Amino acid sequence: MKEIVIAQPLGITEEMLKSLSVNLEEKGFHLTAYDTLPKGQEDLGNRIEQADLLVIANYPLKKEALAKASSLRYICVAFTGVDHVDIGFCREKGIAVSNCAGYSTESVAELAFGMILSLYRKLSEGGIATRNGKNNAGLMGIEIRDRTLGIIGTGAIGSRVAELAKAFGAKVIGYNRSKNNPSLDYVDLDTLLRTSDIVTIHLPLTPETRHILNAEKLSLMKKDAILINTARGGVIDNEALSALLKEGKIAGAGIDVYDGEPPLPADYSLLSAPNLVLTPHVGFDTKEAMARRAVIVFDNLESYLAGNQKNVIC
Repeated sequence: MKEIVIAQPLGITEEMLKSLSVNLEEKGFHLTAYDTLPKGQEDLGNRIEQADLLVIANYPLKKEALAKASSLRYICVAFTGVDHVDIGFCREKGIAVSNCAGYSTESVAELAFGMILSLYRKLSEGGIATRNGKNNAGLMGIEIRDRTLGIIGTGAIGSRVAELAKAFGAKVIGYNRSKNNPSLDYVDLDTLLRTSDIVTIHLPLTPETRHILNAEKLSLMKKDAILINTARGGVIDNEALSALLKEGKIAGAGIDVYDGEPPLPADYSLLSAPNLVLTPHVGFDTKEAMARRAVIVFDNLESYLAGNQKNVIC
């Protein structure tokens, strides 16, 4: 019997999991689904060592664990980014890999705007003031309307952010390797950073995009601008961002992604920076997105088995 292993929770009900897996079980596959995160690469390796097909979400999947899975021939990454998976090892061993692009477009775009609104209307500060018996002194907000919102990365999520921004009445500009959205005005990266009141990042993490917003680039931003990153950790130099916030050289930031998965080390630089909205990588994590993702996962599995691999990474 062939083995399918879902190595970490998918965030769906047991009933939905059973419903989606019926076709594969009828084809003679045995499904093992774990409801807890692995405790490390050794534990992950133990979980996947009998797998023919594997589903992993955002938990790091390194050579150490992959080397134990001698029968493995296909990985469905239940995530958009795949930089946490050792793709080089997969290519070397002939292991096919797909991702689940598109499932979190709405959830990530909405979180980006939640962060913008929180910063512009000082929602965290307002809650603290109210709980401490204070009034609205010092809590004057800013409106999004007529502000310039610059989008770095105009794929599905960036394009959805553009739609929401226009609904708020903002002027929208974009920067992308290809000018793939005809409804946007495109500019170079330096111009976007110099002219935007709000900068949102929606890039994958690749060798080319790692620290694309380094200290030099971040210093181009206006003093009253805010920066939102709900995309991938590593695209921004968070040490440089922390320094700019502490020096008051930009007005604020909303960050959902980091150089590693939360929990973060106690000395992580952003934790001591002011004017920040921080969330522990929740952009993708809504009830609706998890359901969409699970449907894509099982469609990927069945398509691969039918000889028609979808969402191909390698």
